[in-house]
Amino acid sequence: MMRFTKRIPLSTPTMHGEEMQFVQEAFDKNWIAPLGFNCDGFEKEMSEYLAGDKEQHCLALCSGTAAIHLAIKLAGVKQGDTVFCSDTTFAATVNPVSYEGAKQVFIDSEYETWNMDPVALEKAFQKYPDTKVVALAHLYGSPAKMDEILAVCEKHGAIVVEDAAEALSATYKGRQCGTFGKYNIVSFNGNKIITSSGGGMLITEEKAARDKALFWATQAREQAPHYQHEEIGYNYRMSNVVAGIGRGQLLHLDEHRAAKEKIYKRYKDGLKDLPVTMNPFAAESTPNFWLSCMLIDEGVDVSPMDVIKRLEEANVEARPIWKPMHMQPVFKDNDFISVGDKSVGEDIFNRGLCLPSDIKMTAEEQNAVIEIIKSCF
Repeated sequence: MMRFTKRIPLSTPTMHGEEMQFVQEAFDKNWIAPLGFNCDGFEKEMSEYLAGDKEQHCLALCSGTAAIHLAIKLAGVKQGDTVFCSDTTFAATVNPVSYEGAKQVFIDSEYETWNMDPVALEKAFQKYPDTKVVALAHLYGSPAKMDEILAVCEKHGAIVVEDAAEALSATYKGRQCGTFGKYNIVSFNGNKIITSSGGGMLITEEKAARDKALFWATQAREQAPHYQHEEIGYNYRMSNVVAGIGRGQLLHLDEHRAAKEKIYKRYKDGLKDLPVTMNPFAAESTPNFWLSCMLIDEGVDVSPMDVIKRLEEANVEARPIWKPMHMQPVFKDNDFISVGDKSVGEDIFNRGLCLPSDIKMTAEEQNAVIEIIKSCF
């Protein structure tokens, strides 16, 4: 069996050169500390990118998780509250609920997008009618069924916290992901569609909310000549150097998205004769195709780990689908709301895997990866 001499990674940063220009300016001006002109510029440029009919106010932070935490606080989540959360996601989407002493109730996925099921969400409100916050994620860059979800939340008077960590540049009915909730976030972690090496951003239409989040993110220091603190704060600021990397990356966001789409389409065409399907998306949405994923048909005697192992032997990185939160030991006591007799998210986890989606992978390399996958069947 063939083996690549150079490892084919899942998804790594792709740098272009403009990043260093912004970073060098930070060094030249000796502005290495958190916040600064690069943070200001990154926030302004991201606001302009996301803006549709309404202005977006952005806050650059040290991580997407920090952004989710502040979004949860802005939504008014308190100790003892219940928050409805996407079940199939990374733990960072839901962990901040625990930071505030609240309890997650996990909402199952649906097959059309792999995201939060609006029917299961309505079922959850019947069981927990006092819940006022819904935290949802767009899995692998494919937008959730936002019209249905927003309608359910509006019916029950609930606030949406939108985790678009994986979905920057994806759109639903022409509107950018990261602008649908009252409070929203994106991530610039190293494997995301653009990266600042680490970091994230809080997004909201409310300038006062953005300013309150900045107050919390800078240790909740009051306006006084001495250090005065009347609330608990956090050290969540983004570095001026890191923000410079992000500014350079943002110039290439649409270019990255287009390259990711080509990878997805190449997999879809190359695997069309196998008993598999690609990660789906709704007709009214345009994903960012951050990660291309594969779902093995039911009843096929090939497991995701069989494919992952074969790829690893060829020096190719692939990973399982996110393990649903209701299956995680740390959340064994949390409620889980599903529709029907089985968990959709658990089924996707059992039959799915993430394929290498690095935009530096050549067409020839990807075609070789496809041949390795074919050999598993």
